[in-house]
Amino acid sequence: MKKPNKQVCVIYRGIPASPGVVIAKAFLLDRESIQVTKEKIEENEVTKEILKFKKALSDTKEEVLKIKEKVAKRIDPDHAKIFEAQVMILEDGLINDAVIEKIKQEKSNAEFVYRKVIEQTITTLSASKDEYLRERIMDINAVANRLIYNLLGIKHLTLESINSPVILVAKSLSPGDVVHMKKESILGFATDMGGGTSHVALLAKSMGIPAVVGLKNFFDHIQDKQNIILDGTKGEVVICPDEQTLKEYEKRKKYILQKTVELSELKSLPAETSDGRRIELSANIELPLDVDSAIEYGAEGVGLFRTEYLYIARADFPTEEEQYKAYSEVAQKVYPESVILRTFDLGGDKFDRHTGDLYETNPFLGWRAIRACLDLPEMFKIQLRAMLKASAKKNVKIMFPMISEVGELKRAKAILNEAKEELRRKKIPFDEDIPVGIMVEIPSAALAGDALAKECDFFSIGTNDLIQYTLAVDRGNEKIAYLFQGFHPAVLKLIKQTIDAAHNNGIWAGLCGEMAADPLATPMLVGMGVDELSTSAMAIPEIKKIIRSIEFEDAKKHAQEVLKLSTIEDVKKFLTEDYAKRFGKENKNKLT
Repeated sequence: MKKPNKQVCVIYRGIPASPGVVIAKAFLLDRESIQVTKEKIEENEVTKEILKFKKALSDTKEEVLKIKEKVAKRIDPDHAKIFEAQVMILEDGLINDAVIEKIKQEKSNAEFVYRKVIEQTITTLSASKDEYLRERIMDINAVANRLIYNLLGIKHLTLESINSPVILVAKSLSPGDVVHMKKESILGFATDMGGGTSHVALLAKSMGIPAVVGLKNFFDHIQDKQNIILDGTKGEVVICPDEQTLKEYEKRKKYILQKTVELSELKSLPAETSDGRRIELSANIELPLDVDSAIEYGAEGVGLFRTEYLYIARADFPTEEEQYKAYSEVAQKVYPESVILRTFDLGGDKFDRHTGDLYETNPFLGWRAIRACLDLPEMFKIQLRAMLKASAKKNVKIMFPMISEVGELKRAKAILNEAKEELRRKKIPFDEDIPVGIMVEIPSAALAGDALAKECDFFSIGTNDLIQYTLAVDRGNEKIAYLFQGFHPAVLKLIKQTIDAAHNNGIWAGLCGEMAADPLATPMLVGMGVDELSTSAMAIPEIKKIIRSIEFEDAKKHAQEVLKLSTIEDVKKFLTEDYAKRFGKENKNKLT
């Protein structure tokens, strides 16, 4: 596409990946996709072509391991684990065997066959509605391109040669690209592809490089060396800013630096209202390497470890020992605070790559989460044993997802008891009184809260799915995404009913999902009586500041007023006006 010549100030909005504001000239990384043509080979050349493919696999693996070593030294060993996913892709027996078999059958060159097999894998992943799963496409593309470069004998270019201060703009970047960035030269970067939990985003945060991703077709609307502003906190990129816009962002840049210092001072302080109501503020994580960021932002432990990503991020099902190591690593890092391990929420859009058994046309109402685990008790027990073994220090809790009625919970607990008995027989230590909770994310569970509370130790309200199921809205469907409204009065009543059911039966109630990170919702949730909020690490300082600035008694009155309202618009208006009264002047340039 031809680049526009007219110098006009335009704001593009994407996904905030790494915070900070930078102003500089754009440097366009225009990498043409590698063109691979099909070439026929003779029968006597097949073995040679397979050996060429295997050598390229070996060479590429060696390159990735060197990058991993560099990350371990430059950043930290945990972030180096990001590259284990790329190594696993290279070691994926299903992919590699398919390539070798097709070379034999089709008598075609290795690079063409490999590209076709990878494209099929990416097509399957692209159909998923799971954000994390879709973002693994970035890892697959990065590895595939590197391997094809090696098959073709082309040197893989890095970004170390950029020496002047610029903002890098690309259609996509790989984790290996980010590792080779020099902060004094690449002040920030913007990409068309990617998401907030991608490996590229995680590395950018760790290296302190502001970044905006998911800008879609931004690359086609910018020229090399144009002046741009990148705001990694709000997820905005401004092309050709005028003088007034530059002044505003310079002010914002100073404000963010000042605010960052202020919020960092909250790290060691409790999330406690001014009249003494304590709220536990913890973090959601996908992988063990996320823990360091959570601790850095002041999380009181982990409120939701989405354990299924141990499976999604690799080529095969994790063994009991591998799971144990991951769970115990997190438990040790957050000790003496606790970690809540959610059992596998697999199924539906998180398909089974080996059999395809979990792929369904209506996945969110299908065979997933606890339903799949109860039907696969041996697999379920492997995970439960690993969780129990990691609980020896008594700071681990187990949580079952997608519970819809008491019978499911009792069956899950029965399998947990079987796992306990197996460990007792082997004299393997674990927490005999390990707390067991459930995700309340289906309306039937919220309505049956009183009965469920008698069978478990805590509730964690999963607002994302609760909204989806209550309103019959597929949040991944762009045509009806506007109907996905967390402030719907029916959703709020279910949240309040769940919290009350927990308290009436002597257990605590937490809340995770996007609502836990929404500053507008914080006073309301505190007023409803929530005991714990679990959110993304970056949201913790702002939510903590709000909690510390309100009174619990006032928040209760606030929540009561909200629950009287009958429309989404009225709820939003009330919450927005209340927030402006409490924090408006102070937060006119606020971080979110």
